[in-house]
This record gives sequence, C-alpha cells and structure tokens, in this order.
Amino acid sequence: QVQLVESGGGLVQAGGSLRLSCAASGRAFSSYAVGWFRQAPGKERELVAAHNWSGGATYYVDSVKGRFTISRDKSRNSVYLQMNSLKPEDTAVYYCVAGLGYYSDPDGYDYWGQGTQVTVSS
Repeated sequence: QVQLVESGGGLVQAGGSLRLSCAASGRAFSSYAVGWFRQAPGKERELVAAHNWSGGATYYVDSVKGRFTISRDKSRNSVYLQMNSLKPEDTAVYYCVAGLGYYSDPDGYDYWGQGTQVTVSS
C-alpha cells in the first residue's frame, strides 16, 4: 500500500507559479511510476505529467509542455510539480498518483492522493 498526500495548491494570478508537493508513505515507493492528474469542473480527468520508476523517462500532456516540470526525490519519498506561466485553463483539482503500470498510461496508476485545488485567475 502507498499513501499520498498533496500540498501546495492555492489561488494565483495568470502568469504566476505554484509548486505542488506530494509526500508518499508505504513500501517500495521508489519502484513506482509517479505522476499528476488534474480534473476541471465538467471535464474528464487527464494525466498531466509523469515519471517512470527510475525518473529516466518523463511524460507531459501537450498543453503543459514547457511550463510544468515533474520531479521526484526518492530520498524523501516525494514528488513535485513545478507549474510556471499558469493560465486560467490550468484551474483544476490536481491529484498525485503512483502505480506499477507504464508511466504514460493513465490506467497504470493504482494509488491516488486526496487532491489539491489550483485556481488561476485571469
């Protein structure tokens, strides 16, 4: 079992930055792929960014490429999402995820955090 707790969400103006953090607990977390999903009101949940278990491969959805950066610190069992140049359309609940599936496969994640709200005002 893996438990995930996100933090760092909030309200920011367009063009601003936020850094989301995810603290993980549980066995063998370093063996898991990790990622961030988001879900906006009335929209389907989408995989925004992901790392494979080693951190050697990364996925970003096209709409955040060049603006968001995912990273992980295995020594701290933590995952981060640095979000720059935020846009109103980035407004959503963001979820930290972990799983043993292929890192860019949205169906490959078994463990989810509770979510943190990100709101970008225009």
